[in-house]
Amino acid sequence: MNGELQREAILEALRAEPAGLDTKELAGRLEVHPNTVRWHVGVLERDGLLHPAPELRHGRGRPSVVYRLTSEGAARRRDEYRFLATMLTDLVADDPQGEAYAYQTGRRWGADLGAAEPGSAVDELLDHEGFAATEEDGRIEMRRCPFAALAEGAPQVICTLHRGLIDGALAAAGSSATVERLEPFVEPGLCVARLGR
Repeated sequence: MNGELQREAILEALRAEPAGLDTKELAGRLEVHPNTVRWHVGVLERDGLLHPAPELRHGRGRPSVVYRLTSEGAARRRDEYRFLATMLTDLVADDPQGEAYAYQTGRRWGADLGAAEPGSAVDELLDHEGFAATEEDGRIEMRRCPFAALAEGAPQVICTLHRGLIDGALAAAGSSATVERLEPFVEPGLCVARLGR
């Protein structure tokens, strides 16, 4: 497997594990030496496709360095659609009813997601769509936005679409909760949806 294929394999392994993997785990998945993984991880980090984070794991000793995809890394395979997505986002952003359309579209898709996977929690549904989401204490934290580049340029469209997506999924699950407030980019790589009734 050449270097480019090994880097793609690392990205693929991290897509399957939103919580991240350390060097040893990546080496096991790729069946290569950890030093090989370290070199490729350095290239991917330099290219802005993943970021390291120390994480205390089982046992004593220093924390492991766990690697997670950045939003750019998560979207890498979908680059061919970015131009189209940007044009459509601009179209919606320029329409006076654009936010309402975005919310209603998100709500329909959220309801469809909920109907397709009945019994799944909303954070699980979002997680399947690439948001690396968790729900706790009336808030949903999304640690990866599949559309971060678009959201930075047009949050009134993308974040409104995501608010509708969550509301639709909540309604499909029979919940009376809705998103009271969606807080984009609370910190790098973190958006928070605050729920109310």
